[in-house]
Amino acid sequence: MIGDVISGGVHGIDAHIVRVECDIASGFPAFEIVGSLASEVKESRERVVTALRNSDVVIPNKRITVNLSPANLRKHGTGYDLPVAVSILIAMDIISVKNVENTLFIGELSLGGEITGVRGVLPVVKKGRDEGINRFIVPRANANEAALIDDVTVICADNLTELILYLTGELILERVKHINQGLSKGTEILDYDFAKISGQKVAKRGLEIATAGLHNVLMVGPPGTGKTLLAKSLPGILPPMNKDEILEVSSIYSVAGKLPENGSLITKRPVVTAHHTATDVAMSGGGNTPHPGMISLAHRGVLFLDEMTEFPKKVLEVLRQPIEDKVIHVAKNGYSVSYPSDFMLVGAMNPCPCGMYPDMNKCTCTENMRKRYISKLSKPLVDRVDLCMQVSRPESSEILKEINEEPSYKIRERVIKAQKIQQERYKNTGILFNSQMGIDEIKTYCELKGEKLSFMENVINKYDLSARSFHRMLRCARTIADLDESKEIEVKHLTEALFFKCDIYD
Repeated sequence: MIGDVISGGVHGIDAHIVRVECDIASGFPAFEIVGSLASEVKESRERVVTALRNSDVVIPNKRITVNLSPANLRKHGTGYDLPVAVSILIAMDIISVKNVENTLFIGELSLGGEITGVRGVLPVVKKGRDEGINRFIVPRANANEAALIDDVTVICADNLTELILYLTGELILERVKHINQGLSKGTEILDYDFAKISGQKVAKRGLEIATAGLHNVLMVGPPGTGKTLLAKSLPGILPPMNKDEILEVSSIYSVAGKLPENGSLITKRPVVTAHHTATDVAMSGGGNTPHPGMISLAHRGVLFLDEMTEFPKKVLEVLRQPIEDKVIHVAKNGYSVSYPSDFMLVGAMNPCPCGMYPDMNKCTCTENMRKRYISKLSKPLVDRVDLCMQVSRPESSEILKEINEEPSYKIRERVIKAQKIQQERYKNTGILFNSQMGIDEIKTYCELKGEKLSFMENVINKYDLSARSFHRMLRCARTIADLDESKEIEVKHLTEALFFKCDIYD
């Protein structure tokens, strides 16, 4: 008898269904697993044999062949241990094939037969449900994660012995209750709030514009001016995610093995802070075993790079392609995967090596030193930054006065309104935010006439703007107009967009 079992895996963050087939035949004793396997899948042979033996299952001294289909799809991860073991049990007539119909198995086996947790269960269960599979047997460590998907039956077993008794009808395992997790309302108490930051009106306004249109932003200023504090306060003005975004982001964290221990969904937009010691692989993802990097963990959220000029140039250049394409392709060690990377880049840097420029009474840097320092950020990367803010030290009067600033939730309300305007404007176009507009959309939604056209002609000539800089400025102006709930871009919107243009090379 052929033991035929349904399982699943992930390629990038996309789940796929895998059929695990086992044949036991007479011949020279051997155990082979075939089907385009990564090293950790090949190693499952030893784990499965030992786990079955320690679960009091005597494997026949015959030729055992296991096939993971489709064979042209590379299989990664340790989640195939359990379905391989079950397929052998079916081929040995220990388990009836009828008892595993329309059931997906996923899980790793320890040598003692315990079923342990794996990555990527959430997208696999979702894919299985979409394919019509209605029962899923998963490790207990992944039970809550699987139960987030509705309209499915989730069963978890602690070990192979328990699972065999369940599949032979000798034991009843309780169904894991579906977790109906609500969306984040954004009313939770914030660790950092713009209301607690004195002054910095320009920086706050710049971050509001950036968040409303998902524009990349760079903050430049001396140490101690509050750049990091401003970035940490960003979660308070980020709009909530919709259901599709929540599942997408949660799937990325599931594949990365970073879902919360209770298996709950990621309902808040992620804010990922990268340290300047991060490698290019940590940033992009990949490695010996494919996994999402920081830029994918920041998908639909924010990637914050503090002290941006301290990052190795190789790491910064990794950002260029995903910023443009909203996806990153990783090819290494014979595999190629793609991860989503639609994030808002927020960078912070000092204006010079000593950090005191343009205060010439305190700055000890020469002009050449400053230029070399700035050049650590390549022009192509800077060209992908939509807004730049000069963050200065607050005056003593601002530091000493009682703080009475606008709270984050008020700014967030304006951001949500502006984004709803964008969603209505770009309905059925595949565009969500103003920052994603191409040249054709800019011509359609950022049309300039009369005094507005004359204004931009003067700006282009005066500041020698490139076509890329011109389009970037129009995208920002469109977001500023949306914050004003204005259908047309006015001169005042263009003026504010010009104020925030990135000029660190000027």
